[in-house]
Amino acid sequence: MTASGMTFVNPILPGDRPDPAIIKVGDEYWLTYSSFEAAPGLLLYRSSDLINWTYECAALPEPIGSTFAVDIAEHEGRFYIYIPFIPTPWSTLTDASIFVIHAPSMSGPWSAPIDLGIRGAIDPGHVVGEDGRRYLFVNGVRSIRLSADGLSTVGELEHVYDGWRYPDEWVTEAYALEGPKLLRKDDWFYLVSAVGGTAGPPTGHMVIVARSRSVHGPWENHPRNPIARTTDAGDRWWSRGHATLVPGTGETHDWWMISHGYENGYRTLGRQILLEPLRWTDDGWPELAVDDPGGVLQAPVGAMVQHPSPDVHDDFSTLVPGERWAFHAPDPGEADRLSLDGGLQMAGKGTSPADTSPLAMLAGDHSYEVEVDVAIEPDGGEAGLLLFFNNRLFCGLGIDGERMLSYSGGMRTHWREPAPVTDRIMLRIRNDEHIVTAWYRVPGGEWIRHTVRYETSGYHANTMGDLLSLRPALYATGAGSALFRDFRYQALPPRGSRS
Repeated sequence: MTASGMTFVNPILPGDRPDPAIIKVGDEYWLTYSSFEAAPGLLLYRSSDLINWTYECAALPEPIGSTFAVDIAEHEGRFYIYIPFIPTPWSTLTDASIFVIHAPSMSGPWSAPIDLGIRGAIDPGHVVGEDGRRYLFVNGVRSIRLSADGLSTVGELEHVYDGWRYPDEWVTEAYALEGPKLLRKDDWFYLVSAVGGTAGPPTGHMVIVARSRSVHGPWENHPRNPIARTTDAGDRWWSRGHATLVPGTGETHDWWMISHGYENGYRTLGRQILLEPLRWTDDGWPELAVDDPGGVLQAPVGAMVQHPSPDVHDDFSTLVPGERWAFHAPDPGEADRLSLDGGLQMAGKGTSPADTSPLAMLAGDHSYEVEVDVAIEPDGGEAGLLLFFNNRLFCGLGIDGERMLSYSGGMRTHWREPAPVTDRIMLRIRNDEHIVTAWYRVPGGEWIRHTVRYETSGYHANTMGDLLSLRPALYATGAGSALFRDFRYQALPPRGSRS
Protein backbone atom coordinates (compact mmCIF):
# COMPACT_ATOMS: atom_id res chain seq x y z
CA MET A 1 0.00 0.00 0.00
CA THR A 2 1.00 3.63 -0.42
CA ALA A 3 1.24 5.96 2.54
CA SER A 4 -2.38 6.96 1.92
CA GLY A 5 -3.51 3.33 1.93
CA MET A 6 -5.59 3.91 -1.19
CA THR A 7 -5.91 1.74 -4.28
CA PHE A 8 -7.52 2.24 -7.65
CA VAL A 9 -8.51 0.33 -10.77
CA ASN A 10 -8.27 1.34 -14.41
CA PRO A 11 -9.66 3.15 -16.27
CA ILE A 12 -9.27 6.42 -14.38
CA LEU A 13 -11.68 8.06 -16.83
CA PRO A 14 -14.08 5.55 -18.38
CA GLY A 15 -15.37 5.75 -21.91
CA ASP A 16 -13.78 6.73 -25.19
CA ARG A 17 -10.98 9.21 -24.35
CA PRO A 18 -8.10 8.31 -26.66
CA ASP A 19 -4.61 9.82 -26.96
CA PRO A 20 -4.59 11.48 -23.52
CA ALA A 21 -2.49 14.62 -23.13
CA ILE A 22 -1.66 15.73 -19.61
CA ILE A 23 0.17 18.58 -17.91
CA LYS A 24 1.04 19.21 -14.26
CA VAL A 25 0.34 22.76 -13.09
CA GLY A 26 1.57 23.25 -9.52
CA ASP A 27 0.05 20.37 -7.57
CA GLU A 28 -2.79 19.83 -10.04
CA TYR A 29 -3.10 17.97 -13.31
CA TRP A 30 -5.03 18.94 -16.41
CA LEU A 31 -5.96 16.46 -19.09
CA THR A 32 -7.64 16.31 -22.48
CA TYR A 33 -7.89 13.77 -25.29
CA SER A 34 -8.75 13.37 -28.98
CA SER A 35 -12.30 14.54 -29.60
CA PHE A 36 -12.37 13.75 -33.35
CA GLU A 37 -15.60 15.03 -34.93
CA ALA A 38 -17.33 15.96 -31.67
CA ALA A 39 -18.25 19.57 -30.97
CA PRO A 40 -17.42 21.13 -28.65
CA GLY A 41 -14.00 19.51 -28.62
CA LEU A 42 -10.95 19.20 -26.37
CA LEU A 43 -12.75 18.74 -23.07
CA LEU A 44 -10.49 19.70 -20.16
CA TYR A 45 -10.48 17.77 -16.88
CA ARG A 46 -8.68 18.66 -13.64
CA SER A 47 -7.37 16.42 -10.84
CA SER A 48 -5.30 16.71 -7.67
CA ASP A 49 -4.52 12.99 -7.34
CA LEU A 50 -4.48 11.52 -10.91
CA ILE A 51 -7.37 9.24 -9.90
CA ASN A 52 -10.45 11.46 -9.65
CA TRP A 53 -11.14 13.94 -12.45
CA THR A 54 -13.56 16.88 -12.73
CA TYR A 55 -14.74 18.40 -15.97
CA GLU A 56 -13.80 22.08 -16.23
CA CYS A 57 -14.43 23.42 -19.72
CA ALA A 58 -14.11 22.83 -23.46
CA ALA A 59 -11.10 24.47 -25.09
CA LEU A 60 -12.44 24.15 -28.64
CA PRO A 61 -16.07 25.25 -29.08
CA GLU A 62 -16.08 24.71 -32.86
CA PRO A 63 -13.40 22.40 -34.32
CA ILE A 64 -12.30 23.13 -37.89
CA GLY A 65 -11.70 19.46 -38.66
CA SER A 66 -11.51 16.11 -36.91
CA THR A 67 -9.43 16.76 -33.77
CA PHE A 68 -6.63 14.22 -33.41
CA ALA A 69 -4.02 13.73 -30.64
CA VAL A 70 -2.89 17.03 -29.10
CA ASP A 71 -0.15 18.17 -26.75
CA ILE A 72 -0.51 20.61 -23.85
CA ALA A 73 2.42 22.87 -22.99
CA GLU A 74 3.21 25.70 -20.59
CA HIS A 75 5.85 28.28 -21.45
CA GLU A 76 6.66 31.39 -19.44
CA GLY A 77 3.30 31.36 -17.70
CA ARG A 78 1.15 30.87 -20.80
CA PHE A 79 -0.57 27.66 -21.88
CA TYR A 80 -0.71 26.13 -25.35
CA ILE A 81 -2.55 23.23 -26.97
CA TYR A 82 -1.06 22.05 -30.27
CA ILE A 83 -3.81 20.47 -32.38
CA PRO A 84 -3.77 18.35 -35.55
CA PHE A 85 -6.96 18.80 -37.55
CA ILE A 86 -7.89 16.21 -40.18
CA PRO A 87 -10.11 17.01 -43.19
CA THR A 88 -13.77 15.99 -42.94
CA PRO A 89 -16.73 16.41 -45.32
CA TRP A 90 -17.81 19.48 -43.34
CA SER A 91 -14.40 21.20 -43.00
CA THR A 92 -12.49 23.35 -45.50
CA LEU A 93 -9.18 21.56 -44.87
CA THR A 94 -7.56 19.53 -47.64
CA ASP A 95 -4.72 17.94 -45.64
CA ALA A 96 -3.80 17.13 -42.04
CA SER A 97 -2.90 20.52 -40.54
CA ILE A 98 -1.45 21.51 -37.17
CA PHE A 99 -2.86 24.54 -35.38
CA VAL A 100 -2.36 26.00 -31.89
CA ILE A 101 -4.60 27.66 -29.31
CA HIS A 102 -3.33 29.51 -26.23
CA ALA A 103 -4.64 30.91 -22.95
CA PRO A 104 -3.45 32.66 -19.75
CA SER A 105 -4.56 29.64 -17.71
CA MET A 106 -5.79 26.11 -18.34
CA SER A 107 -9.32 27.25 -17.57
CA GLY A 108 -9.10 29.75 -20.43
CA PRO A 109 -10.21 31.78 -22.16
CA TRP A 110 -8.69 29.92 -25.11
CA SER A 111 -7.87 31.68 -28.34
CA ALA A 112 -9.21 30.77 -31.75
CA PRO A 113 -7.07 28.17 -33.60
CA ILE A 114 -3.95 29.60 -35.28
CA ASP A 115 -2.59 27.81 -38.35
CA LEU A 116 1.08 26.83 -37.96
CA GLY A 117 1.34 25.95 -41.63
CA ILE A 118 2.40 22.35 -40.91
CA ARG A 119 0.78 19.97 -43.39
CA GLY A 120 0.69 16.19 -43.63
CA ALA A 121 1.55 15.65 -39.96
CA ILE A 122 -0.25 14.62 -36.77
CA ASP A 123 0.50 14.05 -33.07
CA PRO A 124 2.45 17.19 -32.09
CA GLY A 125 4.73 17.13 -29.04
CA HIS A 126 6.16 20.38 -27.62
CA VAL A 127 9.58 20.74 -26.01
CA VAL A 128 12.04 23.49 -25.07
CA GLY A 129 15.56 22.55 -26.13
CA GLU A 130 18.85 22.98 -24.32
CA ASP A 131 19.28 26.10 -26.49
CA GLY A 132 16.17 27.67 -24.95
CA ARG A 133 14.29 27.48 -28.24
CA ARG A 134 10.91 25.82 -28.68
CA TYR A 135 10.35 22.83 -30.95
CA LEU A 136 7.45 20.72 -32.12
CA PHE A 137 7.87 17.00 -32.82
CA VAL A 138 5.34 15.14 -34.99
CA ASN A 139 4.71 11.60 -36.19
CA GLY A 140 7.50 10.15 -38.20
CA VAL A 141 9.40 11.29 -36.01
CA ARG A 142 10.11 14.77 -37.39
CA SER A 143 10.66 18.12 -35.70
CA ILE A 144 10.36 21.80 -36.52
CA ARG A 145 11.42 24.90 -34.63
CA LEU A 146 8.75 27.20 -33.25
CA SER A 147 8.92 30.96 -32.88
CA ALA A 148 9.56 32.37 -29.40
CA ASP A 149 5.84 32.92 -28.86
CA GLY A 150 5.01 29.39 -30.06
CA LEU A 151 2.48 30.68 -32.59
CA SER A 152 4.41 30.14 -35.83
CA THR A 153 7.20 27.97 -37.21
CA VAL A 154 10.77 28.57 -38.36
CA GLY A 155 12.13 26.42 -41.19
CA GLU A 156 10.78 23.05 -42.30
CA LEU A 157 10.08 19.66 -40.76
CA GLU A 158 13.22 17.52 -40.43
CA HIS A 159 13.44 13.79 -39.79
CA VAL A 160 15.12 13.26 -36.39
CA TYR A 161 14.39 9.72 -35.15
CA ASP A 162 13.96 6.34 -36.85
CA GLY A 163 12.17 4.66 -33.97
CA TRP A 164 12.75 1.27 -32.37
CA ARG A 165 11.95 -1.82 -34.46
CA TYR A 166 10.14 -4.71 -32.87
CA PRO A 167 10.65 -8.30 -34.09
CA ASP A 168 8.91 -9.13 -37.36
CA GLU A 169 7.03 -12.04 -35.80
CA TRP A 170 5.15 -9.76 -33.38
CA VAL A 171 1.48 -9.43 -34.36
CA THR A 172 0.67 -5.74 -34.86
CA GLU A 173 -1.52 -3.58 -37.08
CA ALA A 174 1.33 -1.57 -38.65
CA TYR A 175 4.61 0.02 -37.59
CA ALA A 176 3.13 3.56 -37.40
CA LEU A 177 5.70 5.61 -35.42
CA GLU A 178 3.51 8.26 -33.78
CA GLY A 179 2.50 10.12 -30.63
CA PRO A 180 5.86 11.70 -29.68
CA LYS A 181 5.80 13.18 -26.17
CA LEU A 182 8.94 14.76 -24.69
CA LEU A 183 10.22 15.57 -21.23
CA ARG A 184 13.52 16.74 -19.76
CA LYS A 185 14.90 15.06 -16.64
CA ASP A 186 18.43 14.99 -15.19
CA ASP A 187 19.96 16.60 -18.31
CA TRP A 188 18.36 14.00 -20.57
CA PHE A 189 15.59 14.55 -23.11
CA TYR A 190 13.24 11.58 -23.17
CA LEU A 191 11.17 10.86 -26.28
CA VAL A 192 8.15 8.65 -25.60
CA SER A 193 6.46 7.32 -28.75
CA ALA A 194 3.97 4.70 -29.91
CA VAL A 195 4.39 2.04 -32.57
CA GLY A 196 2.37 -0.97 -33.70
CA GLY A 197 -0.88 0.71 -34.72
CA THR A 198 -3.69 1.83 -32.43
CA ALA A 199 -6.39 -0.61 -33.64
CA GLY A 200 -6.10 -4.03 -35.27
CA PRO A 201 -4.79 -6.94 -33.15
CA PRO A 202 -4.88 -6.51 -29.35
CA THR A 203 -1.07 -7.04 -29.21
CA GLY A 204 -0.32 -4.16 -31.60
CA HIS A 205 0.03 -0.76 -29.92
CA MET A 206 3.02 -0.28 -27.60
CA VAL A 207 5.10 2.38 -25.84
CA ILE A 208 8.77 2.93 -26.69
CA VAL A 209 11.33 5.34 -25.24
CA ALA A 210 14.52 6.96 -26.50
CA ARG A 211 16.77 9.60 -24.94
CA SER A 212 19.36 12.18 -25.93
CA ARG A 213 21.47 14.87 -24.30
CA SER A 214 20.24 17.26 -27.00
CA VAL A 215 16.82 17.89 -28.44
CA HIS A 216 18.54 17.55 -31.81
CA GLY A 217 19.70 13.99 -31.07
CA PRO A 218 21.18 11.54 -31.65
CA TRP A 219 18.53 9.43 -29.94
CA GLU A 220 19.46 6.29 -28.03
CA ASN A 221 16.76 3.64 -27.74
CA HIS A 222 15.75 2.20 -24.39
CA PRO A 223 17.64 -1.12 -24.02
CA ARG A 224 14.45 -2.78 -22.79
CA ASN A 225 11.89 -1.40 -25.28
CA PRO A 226 8.94 -1.50 -25.35
CA ILE A 227 8.16 -0.34 -21.83
CA ALA A 228 4.45 -1.17 -22.29
CA ARG A 229 2.73 -3.66 -24.58
CA THR A 230 -0.14 -6.13 -24.46
CA THR A 231 1.57 -9.48 -24.97
CA ASP A 232 -1.41 -11.75 -24.31
CA ALA A 233 -4.91 -11.33 -25.78
CA GLY A 234 -6.19 -12.71 -22.47
CA ASP A 235 -5.08 -9.54 -20.65
CA ARG A 236 -7.74 -7.05 -19.58
CA TRP A 237 -6.25 -4.10 -21.51
CA TRP A 238 -5.40 -4.26 -25.19
CA SER A 239 -3.45 -2.00 -27.57
CA ARG A 240 -1.84 0.02 -24.80
CA GLY A 241 -0.07 3.07 -26.13
CA HIS A 242 0.16 6.81 -26.73
CA ALA A 243 1.74 7.53 -23.36
CA THR A 244 2.93 10.53 -21.36
CA LEU A 245 5.17 10.33 -18.27
CA VAL A 246 4.30 12.66 -15.38
CA PRO A 247 5.69 13.22 -11.87
CA GLY A 248 3.58 12.59 -8.80
CA THR A 249 2.30 15.20 -6.36
CA GLY A 250 4.23 16.98 -3.63
CA GLU A 251 7.70 15.75 -2.66
CA THR A 252 7.04 12.05 -3.17
CA HIS A 253 9.30 11.74 -6.24
CA ASP A 254 7.00 9.09 -7.70
CA TRP A 255 6.25 8.95 -11.42
CA TRP A 256 3.29 7.74 -13.45
CA MET A 257 2.43 6.84 -17.01
CA ILE A 258 -0.85 7.92 -18.62
CA SER A 259 -1.86 5.98 -21.75
CA HIS A 260 -4.92 4.53 -23.43
CA GLY A 261 -6.16 1.02 -24.18
CA TYR A 262 -9.13 -1.04 -25.28
CA GLU A 263 -10.83 -3.16 -22.63
CA ASN A 264 -10.83 -6.86 -23.47
CA GLY A 265 -14.28 -7.71 -24.84
CA TYR A 266 -15.43 -4.08 -24.84
CA ARG A 267 -13.87 -2.37 -27.83
CA THR A 268 -17.31 -0.76 -28.18
CA LEU A 269 -16.35 1.58 -25.30
CA GLY A 270 -13.39 2.93 -27.29
CA ARG A 271 -9.92 3.62 -25.96
CA GLN A 272 -9.99 4.41 -22.24
CA ILE A 273 -7.44 6.22 -20.08
CA LEU A 274 -5.03 4.09 -18.04
CA LEU A 275 -2.72 5.06 -15.18
CA GLU A 276 0.33 2.97 -14.25
CA PRO A 277 3.11 3.49 -11.67
CA LEU A 278 6.53 4.18 -13.16
CA ARG A 279 10.05 3.94 -11.74
CA TRP A 280 13.44 5.17 -12.91
CA THR A 281 16.27 2.65 -13.05
CA ASP A 282 19.81 3.25 -11.84
CA ASP A 283 20.91 3.69 -15.45
CA GLY A 284 18.37 6.47 -15.98
CA TRP A 285 15.61 4.73 -17.89
CA PRO A 286 11.86 4.68 -17.11
CA GLU A 287 10.10 1.36 -16.68
CA LEU A 288 6.71 0.29 -15.39
CA ALA A 289 6.48 -0.79 -11.77
CA VAL A 290 3.72 -3.36 -12.42
CA ASP A 291 3.36 -6.02 -15.09
CA ASP A 292 -0.38 -5.72 -15.59
CA PRO A 293 -2.53 -2.57 -15.24
CA GLY A 294 -5.71 -4.67 -15.19
CA GLY A 295 -5.92 -5.35 -11.45
CA VAL A 296 -6.05 -3.35 -8.23
CA LEU A 297 -3.16 -0.87 -8.12
CA GLN A 298 -1.64 1.27 -5.41
CA ALA A 299 -2.80 4.85 -5.72
CA PRO A 300 -0.55 7.91 -5.62
CA VAL A 301 0.33 9.19 -2.16
CA GLY A 302 -2.44 11.44 -0.88
CA ALA A 303 -5.06 10.12 -3.32
CA MET A 304 -8.72 10.18 -2.37
CA VAL A 305 -11.11 7.26 -2.69
CA GLN A 306 -11.75 6.55 -6.38
CA HIS A 307 -15.25 7.73 -7.21
CA PRO A 308 -17.32 5.86 -9.82
CA SER A 309 -18.90 7.81 -12.64
CA PRO A 310 -22.32 9.01 -11.48
CA ASP A 311 -25.60 8.11 -13.13
CA VAL A 312 -27.20 10.91 -15.12
CA HIS A 313 -30.57 12.59 -14.82
CA ASP A 314 -30.85 15.53 -17.19
CA ASP A 315 -34.04 17.58 -17.09
CA PHE A 316 -32.55 20.00 -19.64
CA SER A 317 -33.19 23.00 -17.45
CA THR A 318 -29.64 23.98 -18.39
CA LEU A 319 -27.22 22.78 -21.03
CA VAL A 320 -23.44 23.11 -20.77
CA PRO A 321 -22.03 21.93 -24.12
CA GLY A 322 -19.19 19.48 -23.63
CA GLU A 323 -19.84 18.61 -20.01
CA ARG A 324 -22.17 15.80 -21.04
CA TRP A 325 -23.36 16.27 -24.62
CA ALA A 326 -21.53 16.83 -27.90
CA PHE A 327 -22.63 16.80 -31.53
CA HIS A 328 -21.18 14.16 -33.82
CA ALA A 329 -19.81 15.47 -37.15
CA PRO A 330 -21.41 18.91 -36.84
CA ASP A 331 -21.61 21.64 -39.42
CA PRO A 332 -20.44 25.12 -38.35
CA GLY A 333 -23.04 26.67 -36.04
CA GLU A 334 -24.60 23.30 -35.19
CA ALA A 335 -25.35 24.49 -31.64
CA ASP A 336 -27.95 26.84 -33.09
CA ARG A 337 -30.17 23.77 -33.52
CA LEU A 338 -30.61 23.63 -29.74
CA SER A 339 -32.72 25.68 -27.36
CA LEU A 340 -34.16 25.19 -23.89
CA ASP A 341 -37.94 25.53 -23.68
CA GLY A 342 -39.65 23.07 -21.38
CA GLY A 343 -36.87 20.60 -22.22
CA LEU A 344 -34.28 20.34 -24.98
CA GLN A 345 -35.65 21.62 -28.27
CA MET A 346 -33.68 20.24 -31.24
CA ALA A 347 -34.26 21.40 -34.79
CA GLY A 348 -34.32 18.59 -37.32
CA LYS A 349 -31.50 17.95 -39.77
CA GLY A 350 -31.04 15.44 -42.57
CA THR A 351 -33.31 12.58 -43.49
CA SER A 352 -32.16 9.76 -41.17
CA PRO A 353 -29.88 9.20 -38.16
CA ALA A 354 -26.97 8.82 -40.60
CA ASP A 355 -26.91 12.48 -41.65
CA THR A 356 -28.44 14.24 -38.67
CA SER A 357 -25.36 15.00 -36.47
CA PRO A 358 -26.90 13.41 -33.35
CA LEU A 359 -26.24 14.77 -29.89
CA ALA A 360 -24.25 12.05 -28.09
CA MET A 361 -22.73 11.33 -24.69
CA LEU A 362 -19.93 8.95 -23.70
CA ALA A 363 -20.68 5.65 -21.99
CA GLY A 364 -18.11 3.76 -19.95
CA ASP A 365 -20.13 0.90 -18.45
CA HIS A 366 -20.46 -2.70 -19.60
CA SER A 367 -24.21 -2.53 -18.99
CA TYR A 368 -26.50 0.48 -18.78
CA GLU A 369 -29.96 1.83 -19.52
CA VAL A 370 -30.84 5.11 -21.18
CA GLU A 371 -34.29 6.62 -21.22
CA VAL A 372 -35.85 9.80 -22.63
CA ASP A 373 -39.22 11.41 -23.29
CA VAL A 374 -39.53 12.39 -26.99
CA ALA A 375 -42.13 14.64 -28.60
CA ILE A 376 -42.20 15.71 -32.26
CA GLU A 377 -44.04 18.44 -34.11
CA PRO A 378 -46.97 17.24 -36.27
CA ASP A 379 -45.64 16.40 -39.72
CA GLY A 380 -42.29 17.64 -38.50
CA GLY A 381 -39.97 14.74 -39.17
CA GLU A 382 -38.58 12.01 -36.96
CA ALA A 383 -36.81 11.81 -33.59
CA GLY A 384 -35.62 9.19 -31.18
CA LEU A 385 -32.94 7.47 -29.15
CA LEU A 386 -29.90 5.63 -30.49
CA LEU A 387 -26.78 3.77 -29.62
CA PHE A 388 -24.56 5.51 -32.17
CA PHE A 389 -21.06 4.58 -33.37
CA ASN A 390 -20.88 6.58 -36.58
CA ASN A 391 -23.06 7.51 -39.53
CA ARG A 392 -22.73 3.96 -40.91
CA LEU A 393 -23.28 1.98 -37.71
CA PHE A 394 -25.98 2.56 -35.09
CA CYS A 395 -29.11 1.01 -33.62
CA GLY A 396 -32.17 2.36 -31.86
CA LEU A 397 -35.69 3.59 -32.42
CA GLY A 398 -37.75 6.69 -33.08
CA ILE A 399 -41.17 7.97 -34.10
CA ASP A 400 -42.44 10.10 -37.00
CA GLY A 401 -46.06 10.61 -35.89
CA GLU A 402 -47.34 7.68 -37.91
CA ARG A 403 -45.20 4.71 -36.84
CA MET A 404 -42.18 3.58 -34.92
CA LEU A 405 -38.95 3.28 -36.91
CA SER A 406 -36.33 0.73 -35.85
CA TYR A 407 -32.64 0.73 -36.73
CA SER A 408 -29.93 -1.92 -36.57
CA GLY A 409 -26.50 -2.16 -38.19
CA GLY A 410 -26.76 1.43 -39.39
CA MET A 411 -29.91 0.75 -41.43
CA ARG A 412 -33.61 1.07 -40.91
CA THR A 413 -35.00 -2.44 -40.42
CA HIS A 414 -37.97 -3.91 -42.25
CA TRP A 415 -39.69 -4.76 -38.97
CA ARG A 416 -42.93 -2.85 -38.41
CA GLU A 417 -43.19 -2.57 -34.63
CA PRO A 418 -46.87 -2.52 -33.54
CA ALA A 419 -46.41 0.69 -31.58
CA PRO A 420 -49.26 3.21 -31.22
CA VAL A 421 -49.51 6.19 -33.55
CA THR A 422 -48.33 9.13 -31.46
CA ASP A 423 -46.29 12.31 -31.52
CA ARG A 424 -44.97 11.75 -27.97
CA ILE A 425 -43.44 8.62 -26.46
CA MET A 426 -41.01 7.46 -23.78
CA LEU A 427 -38.10 5.40 -25.11
CA ARG A 428 -35.71 3.15 -23.20
CA ILE A 429 -32.67 1.23 -24.43
CA ARG A 430 -30.74 -1.29 -22.34
CA ASN A 431 -27.27 -2.32 -23.42
CA ASP A 432 -26.58 -5.40 -21.31
CA GLU A 433 -23.04 -6.56 -22.10
CA HIS A 434 -23.71 -5.97 -25.83
CA ILE A 435 -27.28 -7.37 -25.84
CA VAL A 436 -29.54 -4.44 -26.71
CA THR A 437 -33.22 -4.42 -25.78
CA ALA A 438 -35.64 -1.50 -26.15
CA TRP A 439 -38.94 -0.49 -24.57
CA TYR A 440 -41.49 2.24 -25.22
CA ARG A 441 -44.61 3.66 -23.62
CA VAL A 442 -47.07 6.44 -24.27
CA PRO A 443 -47.63 8.94 -21.42
CA GLY A 444 -49.54 7.22 -18.63
CA GLY A 445 -49.14 3.78 -20.20
CA GLU A 446 -47.10 0.69 -19.38
CA TRP A 447 -43.68 -0.13 -20.76
CA ILE A 448 -43.83 -2.38 -23.82
CA ARG A 449 -40.77 -4.34 -24.88
CA HIS A 450 -39.73 -3.86 -28.50
CA THR A 451 -40.10 -7.17 -30.30
CA VAL A 452 -36.56 -7.33 -31.74
CA ARG A 453 -33.24 -7.38 -29.87
CA TYR A 454 -29.72 -6.70 -31.17
CA GLU A 455 -26.16 -7.85 -30.44
CA THR A 456 -23.62 -5.01 -30.68
CA SER A 457 -20.23 -6.46 -29.72
CA GLY A 458 -19.06 -5.74 -33.28
CA TYR A 459 -19.91 -2.02 -33.15
CA HIS A 460 -16.28 -0.93 -32.88
CA ALA A 461 -13.23 0.41 -34.70
CA ASN A 462 -12.07 -2.87 -36.23
CA THR A 463 -15.47 -3.28 -37.88
CA MET A 464 -15.80 0.23 -39.28
CA GLY A 465 -12.23 1.56 -39.51
CA ASP A 466 -13.26 4.58 -37.44
CA LEU A 467 -11.64 5.21 -34.04
CA LEU A 468 -14.82 5.95 -32.11
CA SER A 469 -17.13 4.28 -29.56
CA LEU A 470 -20.77 3.29 -29.15
CA ARG A 471 -22.61 6.17 -27.46
CA PRO A 472 -26.18 6.96 -26.40
CA ALA A 473 -27.49 9.71 -28.68
CA LEU A 474 -30.54 11.85 -29.38
CA TYR A 475 -31.51 12.61 -32.96
CA ALA A 476 -34.07 14.70 -34.86
CA THR A 477 -34.53 14.73 -38.64
CA GLY A 478 -36.66 16.62 -41.11
CA ALA A 479 -37.95 20.17 -41.32
CA GLY A 480 -39.52 20.37 -37.86
CA SER A 481 -38.10 19.91 -34.37
CA ALA A 482 -38.27 17.55 -31.42
CA LEU A 483 -38.54 18.13 -27.70
CA PHE A 484 -36.52 15.87 -25.39
CA ARG A 485 -37.30 15.71 -21.67
CA ASP A 486 -36.26 13.73 -18.60
CA PHE A 487 -33.17 11.95 -19.95
CA ARG A 488 -31.70 9.26 -17.69
CA TYR A 489 -28.55 7.14 -17.83
CA GLN A 490 -28.13 4.38 -15.26
CA ALA A 491 -25.24 1.92 -14.95
CA LEU A 492 -26.29 -1.67 -14.35
CA PRO A 493 -24.34 -4.11 -12.15
CA PRO A 494 -22.67 -7.13 -13.74
CA ARG A 495 -25.12 -9.88 -14.62
CA GLY A 496 -23.69 -12.29 -12.04
CA SER A 497 -24.29 -9.85 -9.16
CA ARG A 498 -27.92 -9.02 -9.91
CA SER A 499 -30.59 -10.37 -7.59
